Amino acid sequence: MEILLDPRLWASLLTLTVLEIILGIDNLIFISLVSNRLPASQQSRARRAGLALAVVTRLLLLAGMAWLVGLTRPLFAVFGHSVSLRDVILAAGGLFLLAKGTVEIHATVEGVEEEIRQSRVSGFWAAIAQILVLDVVFSLDSVITAIGMAQHLPVMAAAIVIAIVIMLLASESLSRFVNAHLSVKLLALSFLILVGMALIADGIGFHIPRGYLYFAIAFSAFVEFLNLQAAKRRRKKASLPLQAGH
Repeated sequence: MEILLDPRLWASLLTLTVLEIILGIDNLIFISLVSNRLPASQQSRARRAGLALAVVTRLLLLAGMAWLVGLTRPLFAVFGHSVSLRDVILAAGGLFLLAKGTVEIHATVEGVEEEIRQSRVSGFWAAIAQILVLDVVFSLDSVITAIGMAQHLPVMAAAIVIAIVIMLLASESLSRFVNAHLSVKLLALSFLILVGMALIADGIGFHIPRGYLYFAIAFSAFVEFLNLQAAKRRRKKASLPLQAGH
């Protein structure tokens, strides 16, 4: 009970939960984009499954903290740079995001999404497999942050679960919004490419502070919000003469 009454514990839980949500935004965007390629009847199920997998991977990594620390041990060196298993995982995940983002942008711009959706009978399980792979990659940063921010394992686990529950509640709205606006979808795909490049940089030893990435994403999202508001006002003005004519 004394631990539960400790204000530092609650401050740590709140701070860590907010950070977990921020670190999970790219994962949530990826899950929404992948699930949107599925038939409408499967999209919601894929999003829930993806976020459930995110909880499992984060908690498993948290439980295996000793193994997680071992990921940073050098395996080999390339041109004098030591490469660990963590570096390999991050770089591979980054390459996957670059490839995935490029393919999705092509499909969106060329207008062949529906053809691809209909041609993939096993699309649901393929989507789940992609989400699982990226959950592991995104979980590394998330769990390492949790370990650095808090001393109590229950606090770390609680923050991860709370963050995923909040993301689960937001996933449907985000998915509908991305689906309704083509420009937002392209922007989200661009974010994935940006995150992929940052993961590759981390993997080869050039760390890019996440604050820079989140500022770029937040600024781009703000500019797109202004664009959407301007387009809404233009549509409203265009409809006024039609209403006056009736």
